[in-house]
Parts: sequence; C-alpha cells; structure tokens
Amino acid sequence: METLDIKLPQMALLYGLCALPWLLLWFIGLRLSRDIGISILRMTIQLALVGIYLKTLFNLNHPWLNGLWILVMLIVADLSILKRAGLKARYFALATFTAIASSILFTTAYLVILVIQPPHFYDARYIVPLAGMILGNCLQGNVIALERFYSALRSNVNEYETFLMLGATRWEAVRPYYREAIKAAINPTIASMSTMGLVSLPGMMTGQILGGSEPWLAVKYQLAIMICIFTSSVLASIINLKLSLTIAFNAFDVLREEVIRKP
Repeated sequence: METLDIKLPQMALLYGLCALPWLLLWFIGLRLSRDIGISILRMTIQLALVGIYLKTLFNLNHPWLNGLWILVMLIVADLSILKRAGLKARYFALATFTAIASSILFTTAYLVILVIQPPHFYDARYIVPLAGMILGNCLQGNVIALERFYSALRSNVNEYETFLMLGATRWEAVRPYYREAIKAAINPTIASMSTMGLVSLPGMMTGQILGGSEPWLAVKYQLAIMICIFTSSVLASIINLKLSLTIAFNAFDVLREEVIRKP
C-alpha cells in the first residue's frame, strides 16, 4: 500500500497550523515572528532542494555522487559541531572531521554491507538516508561532549592545575572532565533507547510503516539504526575529545584561550 500524497492545498493548511504557536508566543510577549518566519522559510527551501537533489541522486545512483553527498554532510556537520560547541574551526576542524568521518563511515558500512546487504553497497537508497540519520544523532552528542568538556575545564582550571602540580600528566588531570563529557554526550541516546516503543514510536519506524512496510520489518530496521547511532556516538565522542587534547593545550599543558570561540 502506497503512502498517501499530500497535495498543495493540504500543505497550505499544514503551514496554517504555524499560526497557533505564533499567536500564543505573541500573547505571552515573545516577539519571535521574524525568527520563526525565517526558520520555516529556510526549512522549506532547504528540504525542497534536498528533495530535488536526492531524487536525482537516487535515479543516477552513481557511487562517486553518493560519496560526494556524504562528504558534504560530514563537512557541514563538522563546522556545525565546532560552532555550537564554542570552538574555533581553524584549530579543530580536521580533528573533528576525522572523528565523525571514521565513526560514521565505519558504522554505516557495517550496517549496509554486513547487515542489510543490498545488491550494491553504494546504493543511494540505503547509504544516504542511513548515514544521514546516524550523522544527525552523532552531531548532537559531539556538541555536548566538546562543550561540556571545555566548559568544565575552564570552570575548574585551579583544580586542573593542582593535579598537574602534584605530578599528574595532562591525561590524568583531564580524565574526570573527559569521563563526564562522554557520559553527558551518550546519555540522551541511552535514554532514548530505554524508552523506545513505550514512550514514542521512532521516526524511522514510523516513516517505514507509513511507507507500507510491515511493522516487524520496520522494527528490525529501527533496532539496526539505533545500535549504529549508539556505536557511532560513542566512537566519535571519544575520538574527537582525544584528538582535541593535542590541539587545545600548549607545551606546558595550559589550555590555549585562542582556540575558544568568543561569545
């Protein structure tokens, strides 16, 4: 059974729904009309362009084009992570890209080649949406890990320096903040996995059911994607923080303030 199409008049009704939260925000004194309007407009244009591009990508299904699209996603995610974490891209861009690229490519390849096993491993129908879903969730975890680690380190600089003066190595001094940052990064994924199916139906599973897939098949795909999301989030966060340590400190194990983005 095919998914029902949403016609243009129904899409207009859908956009009309935005008037409700806009009015409520206006009544409580939040003047966010411009921000809301720009966000909705950007979302619409961006998704429309992506829809056109993905349709072309799926039709051509060329391995180099598919790989190029994933590379673009990784670069955009790299810059977004550093911006939201408050770190300067010119110092950490390569380290963060290495961390997310290695984890995303590994888990996506594992899922597609070993688990799903499509006729062609580069099939855009599989690698593009799956890599995108894994990357999207991995992005948030890396933002939390980097932001939490460097915020904690700057807030507890006296404690960190005390560890160093007592003879601790750089790694021994930062390890408590490192552990807390990794824990904070993966906690949302752990919480999501523990309540999945009870609190809500996940997006991928819902989309497959709406697309006509059998519920049990949708469940198996959802389990697969969540395990890959969890694995990639842990790998990327650990690698990202570890690589950043060689960049963020000077030869005397002092945090370099120039690597932090000014608010």
